[in-house]
Amino acid sequence: MVIVTELLKALEKVDGLRPSAPEPARSWISWDVDALAVDVEDELVCVRVVATRLPLALTEAGAALKLVLLGTQWETAVVRIVVTDVDKRALDHLNGS
Repeated sequence: MVIVTELLKALEKVDGLRPSAPEPARSWISWDVDALAVDVEDELVCVRVVATRLPLALTEAGAALKLVLLGTQWETAVVRIVVTDVDKRALDHLNGS
């Protein structure tokens, strides 16, 4: 689905977030497993992410994703960003690293 690819490209531009796809799947699936992090329905677009930096860049991510949806059938859909995990590196500054 083209819209999923475009949403992932927009997310790539947001510093501090990456798609949340199951790690075991990366080893045996030959296609872009990041697509597993995106669900597109008529009234809801859900993107699961891992935070790689704090504070969370959810406002930036939401704006970038909504921009992709402009002019599509999902233009009025609710965009939901679900943080599934926080990468250890995002917390390193708490330990003085």
